[in-house]
Amino acid sequence: MAKTDTSEKPAKPRKRQQVYTLLVEVGRKAGDGLPKAATGGALMCYASGVDEAEAVRETVAILKQADMAPLDVTGYGTPEEREQQGHEIDAEERGLMDRALAENAVIVASVEPFFD
Repeated sequence: MAKTDTSEKPAKPRKRQQVYTLLVEVGRKAGDGLPKAATGGALMCYASGVDEAEAVRETVAILKQADMAPLDVTGYGTPEEREQQGHEIDAEERGLMDRALAENAVIVASVEPFFD
């Protein structure tokens, strides 16, 4: 007669979604929406994820779908991490972060084209 294990595995605690500030450098690609003379650009994004790596992956995937050419991503952390580093976060920026978190989305807050 086989023994049955009646003990249940403990449920894994769900990681809480957080919002991360990401600076994404992009190159040129047809249909990217950057000005004709631009050589690339920088996008300030707020992205939700259970960790920064997930937020980066989601952001890069969304930008590729939008015909952008992501080259490099710099993460600045969560709002709490940024405040600990001395960053000031104004109400408008906080609102965009809250929206990214509530909608489980990537919000592109600003686009700065690069010119030679």
